[in-house]
Amino acid sequence: MVKVGVHVSIAGSIEKAVERAESASCDTFQIFSRNPRGWAWKDLPEENVQAFRDALKKTSIFPPVDHMPYLPNLAGPNPDYYEKSVATLNAELKRCGQLGIPYLVTHLGHHTGMTIEDGRQKVISAINLALGEAPNDVMLLLENTAGEKNGVGNTFEDISAVLDGVHERHRAGVCFDTCHAFGAGYDLRTDDAIEETTGRFDKLIGLGEIRVIHCNDSKGELGSGLDRHEHIGMGHIGEEGFRRILRHEPFSRLPLICETPVDARRDDAGNIAKVRELAG
Repeated sequence: MVKVGVHVSIAGSIEKAVERAESASCDTFQIFSRNPRGWAWKDLPEENVQAFRDALKKTSIFPPVDHMPYLPNLAGPNPDYYEKSVATLNAELKRCGQLGIPYLVTHLGHHTGMTIEDGRQKVISAINLALGEAPNDVMLLLENTAGEKNGVGNTFEDISAVLDGVHERHRAGVCFDTCHAFGAGYDLRTDDAIEETTGRFDKLIGLGEIRVIHCNDSKGELGSGLDRHEHIGMGHIGEEGFRRILRHEPFSRLPLICETPVDARRDDAGNIAKVRELAG
């Protein structure tokens, strides 16, 4: 039986995310712990932290996952922007510790004209600084990206190189996004393609490093470089692709988070139901 959920809102107060996850029939869920489109944040009130923890204990939903906001760039050369990005990463790690959230997902960022090696080193330094100032058990998950220009994280080699530089290696893992992998040129539509993609990942990084799957179909074609998510089975990976993905290790045993659209065609509960159907 697969463990599947969606990204849910914290509107109103953070503990309401648990209620929304239950309403969508989630086994797991993902949140932004604050406004993802700004730099500013406020400390979480203790009563809301406790309410979130209490609400979660009353369910069988696990794990909750936090995602970094949109603005930080851990790979960029601008010193002020970089400093704010590292501070945001550190703050999110601490918030996860407060809330009892075991995983924080982050994109690696864009090197914006530096070399890819320089970009990787910037990410490594950011992670080591942020982890060093957040002494808890939260694991930072590096998310693969879709092949966009100047991206760090487009290749499995990028992720491997960054992980190799992390000092607290036990606190770093991977979030594998199916849409992003497909956009970056890693095919997932047939058994042979899945074997080739996961085999390459296993050789470079190790499949055991994947802790969470972002389960998203793709509006872009294979190798398009597009980060545009589609409903499960309605994109270029397709229903048959996801039927194979969802019955293949490691996808079948790990928490699956859908970051899919909500529109007239299907809602969050519909995508969860589709994942369960295709997983058999």
